[in-house]
Amino acid sequence: MTQHLDPRSPWVISTHDLGKRPGTMLERRLSLPAPADLGVDMIGVPKDAEVELDLRFEAVMEGVLVSGTARAPLAGECARCLDPISSGIEVALQELFFYSDEDASEEDSLLDGELLDLEPTFRDAAVLALPLSPMCGDDCQGLCVECGVRLADAGPDHRHEKIDVRWASLQGLVTENDNDQEK
Repeated sequence: MTQHLDPRSPWVISTHDLGKRPGTMLERRLSLPAPADLGVDMIGVPKDAEVELDLRFEAVMEGVLVSGTARAPLAGECARCLDPISSGIEVALQELFFYSDEDASEEDSLLDGELLDLEPTFRDAAVLALPLSPMCGDDCQGLCVECGVRLADAGPDHRHEKIDVRWASLQGLVTENDNDQEK
């Protein structure tokens, strides 16, 4: 069963000007708002951020081949020090939208009349391109495991006294004996 697309959705594109004439091609530059929930745990494309698309629509025998690139801003936090970071990604897009489900398999994209939805294609490409552990820099030292201070701010002398847990209960006894000897 084919789901009907909403022509008012910004990611739904009409192929009317292309027609069903194999060999016909259109190029478009689009700026669309980023869809919601586009990211992984530490980084993603902010909702409604501007996504720049350079696309080529080509009519082929089976349907419409869409190819091109998409650029989007990223926002998140460093996986080591948790500082906010921002950058961008550029991903390649290529998807064949079939005219009918007779030629397509279950995983293939279909045209709804003359409409196609680019959001799933962009979402798949963008999420696969996101870093799973984004960092603010290659030299990020992260946080101190003992106290949580940023190691970059703490300096080279940042240290903690380490007491072997097996001897920790004796630590208090040594101090008490030293006090008794002074009396």
